[in-house]
Amino acid sequence: MKASFLKIHPIYPENKKLTKVQEVLKRGGVIIYPTDTIYALGCDLLNPEAIERLCHIKGVDPQKNQFSFLCQNISQVAEYSKNIPTPMFKLMNKALPGPYTFILSSSKYVPKKIDSKRKTIGVRVSEHAIPQQLVERLGNPLITTSVHDEDEIVAYATDPDLIYERFADQVDIIIDGGMGNNVASTVVDCTEEQPKIIRQGLGDTVMLT
Repeated sequence: MKASFLKIHPIYPENKKLTKVQEVLKRGGVIIYPTDTIYALGCDLLNPEAIERLCHIKGVDPQKNQFSFLCQNISQVAEYSKNIPTPMFKLMNKALPGPYTFILSSSKYVPKKIDSKRKTIGVRVSEHAIPQQLVERLGNPLITTSVHDEDEIVAYATDPDLIYERFADQVDIIIDGGMGNNVASTVVDCTEEQPKIIRQGLGDTVMLT
């Protein structure tokens, strides 16, 4: 069965459409959706079967994945991470929501299925209204991972129509929130005393000083 292609307003998401996506996620569905950086694959963090499906689509082992958690706010970030020093917490509070992924030590609330041997997680709080409201409705984070393009030059898929052509037989819903960006988030490692930028992306590093 092919995926639903759901056009949702990127600034004022329609409640009825968000409810449909929420119901699919709760049933173990996998979706593709826009963020404030690029289009992403996502599923409910608390649904093991959905995580299996997502890993199958990406062709990765759950224990060796590099997925991130898309959280609702800083409070939810703190729930799934531990030992966040006060300076790091202030840094994230200043930068989020925004185009940043912070690498943190994982807490006991991270599902064992995806708690890698590194014992760390990447966390995001997106500025985009669609994922913001989806996570709020779910009450827990989404597992999220970038939709890469098959083109050798363009790193990430940006056109919802082309994304549908490629993934319609693999996921349950593809959200059309307009053309996506082709620059990923800035990744900041916060597991040491000083934050370390390990990937420069859309986020302004001045924000991190």
